[in-house]
Amino acid sequence: MKTRARPYDLKVRLTALAGVLGLCGVVLVGRAAQMQLLNKDFYQHQGEARFLREIPIPTSRGMIMDRNGEPLAVSTPVESVWANPQELLQHPERLPELAKALGIPQDVLTQRVAQRSDKEFVYLRRHINPDDAQAVVARGIPGVYAQREFRRFYPHGEVMAHALGFTNIDDRGQEGLELAFDGWLTGKPGAQKIIRDRRGRIVENVDLVRAAEPGKDLTLSIDRRIQYLAYRELKSALLANQASSGSVVVLDIPTGEILAMVNQPAYNPNAREAAIPGTHRNRALTDVVEPGSVIKALTVAAALESGVDSNVVVPTTPLVVSGHPIRDVHDYGPVTLERLLQKSSNIGASRLALNMSNEHFYDVLHRFGFGQNTGSGFPGESAGVLAPPRSWGQLEKATISYGYGLSVTPLQIAQAYAALGNDGRLMPPTFVKGGGSSGRQVLDPRIAREVLGMLESVTKPGGSATRAAVTGYHVAGKTGTSRKFTRGGYEKKYISLFAGVVPMDHPKFAMVVVIHNPSGRDYYGGLVSAPVFHNVMDGALRLMDVPPDHVEQWYASEPVANAPQAATTPATAPMEAQDAAATPTGVAQ
Repeated sequence: MKTRARPYDLKVRLTALAGVLGLCGVVLVGRAAQMQLLNKDFYQHQGEARFLREIPIPTSRGMIMDRNGEPLAVSTPVESVWANPQELLQHPERLPELAKALGIPQDVLTQRVAQRSDKEFVYLRRHINPDDAQAVVARGIPGVYAQREFRRFYPHGEVMAHALGFTNIDDRGQEGLELAFDGWLTGKPGAQKIIRDRRGRIVENVDLVRAAEPGKDLTLSIDRRIQYLAYRELKSALLANQASSGSVVVLDIPTGEILAMVNQPAYNPNAREAAIPGTHRNRALTDVVEPGSVIKALTVAAALESGVDSNVVVPTTPLVVSGHPIRDVHDYGPVTLERLLQKSSNIGASRLALNMSNEHFYDVLHRFGFGQNTGSGFPGESAGVLAPPRSWGQLEKATISYGYGLSVTPLQIAQAYAALGNDGRLMPPTFVKGGGSSGRQVLDPRIAREVLGMLESVTKPGGSATRAAVTGYHVAGKTGTSRKFTRGGYEKKYISLFAGVVPMDHPKFAMVVVIHNPSGRDYYGGLVSAPVFHNVMDGALRLMDVPPDHVEQWYASEPVANAPQAATTPATAPMEAQDAAATPTGVAQ
């Protein structure tokens, strides 16, 4: 018997369907309520993560100025072009166009982007003209954008290169004062929240998270005018004497402020990639030399402090120390301390040193800053070499008295001579205007003035540095000509030095000139380095309005101010020959 089929109940089915749909609606409403009310923070964060970004606000590095407010280093706005590799690689057909617009080979661009295909950021070209960057972005290539940055510019090029140093592409100090004061000069970037569309374009600035703080400006003690004079004269001297390198340091005696510091060869910090290797270092602070006869002024000062009478007469008869002869080029006979410095007697200096204890002589040299850092704060500064007194024999002490057996930097020599000009008060050198300290007394003022008076004879007729004299001013100074030491001993390559103080009545400037390997006709300090001192100081005294302290000479020499100085050569060369001939063993070679 067949079972009768149940009739089709449309109402029940519609009711069931409505119930299912109603339940789905309730679920959807509940889910929406959960997302909008209960978990809205989570989903809002997820949405913002896709479109809301926090981007840095670039800030400029502080400006570096000379003591008169002239800009020496400034940061200029530039732009860098970058890309989102994930987006850019979706349009490989645009890469040739992009490479041409950026001015880089297509294969280089393709490789750079492909290497970071899993990233969202890669620089394509940095630090270009803002107009050029916007022209690239205006092409509408997907994933290509530009951002503001800053690039350091040095208006004076290589004139200031060794003192200032330079920054890297991220505007952080790498050398020189840029590195020493990086924390002071570097600003703090700001941050702001923005909303980007799917193509990465900013459509809304949402919030300023942190305001940008620009770097602080730095005023140096350097005077760009004196710096340029020193640069010009040093470069000219190197060319004239066929020398390999050189340094000049000028200090303000009362404060210890560094007014000029130049080296040759130099480099252009605006195009340092083309610089010759080794030219980046500041030789006036990092390279050491044996100072030669320049040190004799401190030998005399140590002798006076030990009780030697200023009117003493020192014999210069032949001297043998530990089996090694100490010689002078000429037999000067008995000499006063002033004549000892004027004629640069090695025998006289050795006899003074041999009559002092090791400890006393070392103490005087150490007090004047040798064998220790000057405290200038310059990165990489050398402390030089001054062996402890317990290691000195008689021969070592004798050779140190005329400038062999110790190593010093040009800045250390300048600091020591500035102390003599400052009545025996040593001022730590500083690169910051007004940044000097009160210093410390290292020598009795009376002794300092006596030694300074003796040093004036060196620049007078009959002295070894008449070419350092400046008309209208009393100049005190000392020449030095030392041989260069190599692994095999001392070779016939020379270092020509001059250190001086001017004017003597009210000392204002201390200056040191060091020239390496002069290979021309002359190599004595009085002929090679002393003229640089004269030329720089003659200009600096006028620039700084320093009144003459030798007015009688000024008026007397006015009619013959342009007379040639060639006559000084015969008198200068013989007196300095012993500096060059003498070696640490005292044997002429």
